[in-house]
Amino acid sequence: MALDQSFVGRTYPPTAPYEVGREKIREFAEAVGETNPAYTDPEAAKAFGHPDVIAPPTFVFSITFRAAGQVVRDPQLGLDYSRVVHGDQKFAYVRPVRAGDRLTVTSTIEGVKSLAGNDILDIRGEVHDEAGEHVVTAWTKLVARAAEEA
Repeated sequence: MALDQSFVGRTYPPTAPYEVGREKIREFAEAVGETNPAYTDPEAAKAFGHPDVIAPPTFVFSITFRAAGQVVRDPQLGLDYSRVVHGDQKFAYVRPVRAGDRLTVTSTIEGVKSLAGNDILDIRGEVHDEAGEHVVTAWTKLVARAAEEA
């Protein structure tokens, strides 16, 4: 069953703040093979002009994808998450994510379409810091594969 087009434009409440920790950044950088010292060494980050270590660009996915859970769990939307695959991801940064940031994410459904029986859902996540300043926008494309014919 196709997703309801009337959900395009629906915005969900901001998430509770997520505090970005140095250790989480270090663990993430290590997991993805990032070796830039700005991700692990506060002094190196300061030498690059940052107040503390910064996160690799894809770090914010873990925060925005969790926030998108509000969308995928919305019973009115009717998305069958057991059939979902991650289709695409992109980011537009205002500034890097830094250790000590307390970030909230507001998710909005930007698009709903059907293609060859698959439902495609585009979600935009606006990430703001504790002062309300925009940090990054993340776009996530989810594809709910069509049910197989019996």
